[in-house]
Amino acid sequence: MGSLSIGSGQTACGLDIGTDHVRVAQVKSTGSGFTLTGYGSVPVPMGAVADGEIVDTGAVAAAIKDLWRHSKVRGKNVNVGVSNQRVIVRLIDLPFMERGELQSAIQYQAQDYIPMAVEDSILDFQIIGDYMTQSDEHMMEVLLVAAHREMIANTVSAVEGAGLKLDQIDVSSFAVVRALMGDSDQVLPDDDGQATAIIHISSGLTNITVVERGVPRFNRISSLAGSTFTHAVANVLNIGFDEAENLKRRVGLPSIDAGADTAVQGVDPEYVPVVQESIEREVNKFIAEVRRSLDYYLTQTAQVRSIQRILLTGSGAQLRNLASYLEKGLQAQVLVADPFERINVASGAQQALGADRMGAVTAIGLALGGLQS
Repeated sequence: MGSLSIGSGQTACGLDIGTDHVRVAQVKSTGSGFTLTGYGSVPVPMGAVADGEIVDTGAVAAAIKDLWRHSKVRGKNVNVGVSNQRVIVRLIDLPFMERGELQSAIQYQAQDYIPMAVEDSILDFQIIGDYMTQSDEHMMEVLLVAAHREMIANTVSAVEGAGLKLDQIDVSSFAVVRALMGDSDQVLPDDDGQATAIIHISSGLTNITVVERGVPRFNRISSLAGSTFTHAVANVLNIGFDEAENLKRRVGLPSIDAGADTAVQGVDPEYVPVVQESIEREVNKFIAEVRRSLDYYLTQTAQVRSIQRILLTGSGAQLRNLASYLEKGLQAQVLVADPFERINVASGAQQALGADRMGAVTAIGLALGGLQS
């Protein structure tokens, strides 16, 4: 959230506190763009983070300390993201006023738009633009962000408990947009009457964001995410979570065109269709949830008629054949977005990054936000 930021020079660190891992990305601004100079990821104890909120600050602080020990990231200043049901993002219309006036007025206006008490919230806003109504009333579009104080306090406590200094708290979905699309709409230009949706699937949460001309105008959080598919496999086979996660990654969904394929190396052929069917049931629920969110957005806007392009990202986006299922179910082009299309990777960070390219997107976006603040 922009008003909480402090400038941090030519290098910045983004810290992504997830349900199953904490990740850090150190990004440097160079004359030719941006370079990832350091990266790390370590597990978080199960239950320490639930539904995007830190439950056990001590356990998370210990995991962050471990992350710094095992990564080549240096420096103590970090930009951290938050994403859960107690982070509210709303695009609102207000009578035009100067920024100073809005700073005072937003405290009174916000209660009409957020489902929690203003006194329990930290508020931030960004002016998107202004316009004239048909009755010549001067109005402005404002992106309002409200975050619950207790949730933010737990985040601050975990970061400071790890011996780090907090430069900025950002909305994780904004960081994802920044990593994939930058600060302009030139990377993926929006055609008239269209917008781009970004579906970021992590282990514990999915962020569904709609972007118009570079501005995130809608955000919804779903608890249907990567671990949902893993639990489905674990339940149907009566096995542990880690074994189910391994099976999910190796088997994935059946090909829409070719159908079920029981030939998965190292997996009992009898297990393959059972795993695929269990994942497919949950994916169909997931598609329905995404469709409801996008349909709701379209009913709230007069400018956008359709969403025909969807970017899929996050660690959960690597599920085999997921993109083709979403494409069919949502009747839109689905692209698996690489967060490194705009960022170089230093040789020293390549090994640390490993197979976590898709999971790194939020940490990268948070670091970029630190550079741009």
